[in-house]
Amino acid sequence: MSTQSRTDGDTVQDVLTSLADPMRRRILEVLAQRGVGTATTLATEVPVTRQAVVKHLSVLDRAGLIVGRRSGREMQYRVQAEALDVTARWMSRLAVEWDLRLQTIKRIAEQ
Repeated sequence: MSTQSRTDGDTVQDVLTSLADPMRRRILEVLAQRGVGTATTLATEVPVTRQAVVKHLSVLDRAGLIVGRRSGREMQYRVQAEALDVTARWMSRLAVEWDLRLQTIKRIAEQ
């Protein structure tokens, strides 16, 4: 799923919701380390069943964090960075806004 058909706000919301689950973060980490993986290979790396991995992969896919490609009878997944990039830019803008607010508070407190 391309993040271009959604707004940045939708993408950020989907990414943050997806990454709120520690198992999905772990699956994403394993995919990032391996480059590609199937539900079967990922299930050997995490303490959940293959069926649970498939459900987590579905959430990650809907958020635009991974992309799947059929290879024979299995789907191979890899990390897709675009949604993470959109979220990182949003977080960076948010950090700048908070820095400005804190500088204002500091300036007022020092007067």
